[in-house]
Amino acid sequence: MPDNDIEPDTTVDARGSACPGPLMDLIGELRGSDAGTVVELLSDNDQSLTDVPEWADEAGNEVLATEELDDHYAFYVEKA
Repeated sequence: MPDNDIEPDTTVDARGSACPGPLMDLIGELRGSDAGTVVELLSDNDQSLTDVPEWADEAGNEVLATEELDDHYAFYVEKA
C-alpha cells in the first residue's frame, strides 16, 4: 500500500519487464494523456530508479514520488 496520498489517474504495471520496457510503457501511456495526468508506474527493474527521473526531467514532466515497496518500485509521474 502506498505511503503517500497521490491518487493516480492510471497505473502501468511493468513488473517483470526488462530495461527499457518499464520506461517505454510509461512514455507510451503519457504520450496519449492530457497535461496534469498522473501515472503510477510499477517496476521491479532497478534501472528504473535512474531512467524514470532522468527521462521525466528531460521531457519536462514531474516525478511526484518514488516508493520502494516489498518487491518493486512505484513511480508517480505527472505529465506537464
